[in-house]
Amino acid sequence: MTRKQAIQLFEERKVRTVWDDKAEKWYFSVIDVVAVLTDSADAKRYWSVLKSRLKKEGCEPTTICSTLKMQAADGKMRLTDVADTEQLFRLIQSIPSPKAEPFKQWMASVASQRLDQMQAPELSIDQAIIDYKRLGYSDAWINQRIKSIEIRKELTDEWARTGVKQGLQYASLTDIITQEWSGMTTKQYRNYKGLKKESLRDNMTNMEIALNMLAEASATELSKQRDPKGFNQQKKVAKDGGSVAKAARNQLESKLGHKVISPAKASDYLPPITNNEDNEDKI
Repeated sequence: MTRKQAIQLFEERKVRTVWDDKAEKWYFSVIDVVAVLTDSADAKRYWSVLKSRLKKEGCEPTTICSTLKMQAADGKMRLTDVADTEQLFRLIQSIPSPKAEPFKQWMASVASQRLDQMQAPELSIDQAIIDYKRLGYSDAWINQRIKSIEIRKELTDEWARTGVKQGLQYASLTDIITQEWSGMTTKQYRNYKGLKKESLRDNMTNMEIALNMLAEASATELSKQRDPKGFNQQKKVAKDGGSVAKAARNQLESKLGHKVISPAKASDYLPPITNNEDNEDKI
């Protein structure tokens, strides 16, 4: 089972969600939904009181929500009450709010969009472009980032074909590629940029993305040519793929007279995004 977390926006308010690809449904953070519907300064307390009332009325909260780990305001993954679309429809009936009907329509739209994207993957790319534009990324950066996603997918497909297992083996090969061309492991690279939970690739500059794309594309082509078997043989391929980008980086830096790997992260050069985060769940 794969679960993918995402931030959805309803009237510029953040709602944390998790997509369960096995069940093919979204799970929404109940606290975030309560905050949207009630405009409460303490959505967590409002939800606690509502749960008690529902229980007294004979409706066990466990029948209208479950718990999943979601990223809280402090960046940590914490257990959070969540509900799927059907459960939320029941819950919203217990919350008097003029936003109830628009929110129901929004939920249905979110669910429909995801199902459409599963049938037509290009819609996911379109949504990614919209999201990156909203965050303030340039068109040039977005084009490279979308291309890097395609190149990464081709590489992981090649790893799967040759018997590499998802998880630790994918992460190890990624580390080998990254360290070879950048001189840092993925963790060291993240620390160099001062990142915590943020995506490293989403915080790369245009040149960093280009070099990483060259490294991964090279590893893919070398793997197709050599046809390695399993993780151990792929380690050599990963190192050689990274070395192609390393040579390009060294040559470019010698021409420029300075390093192209930057400690800058997206928040250093993107315009600030204004969000109302006062009601985020911090449990």
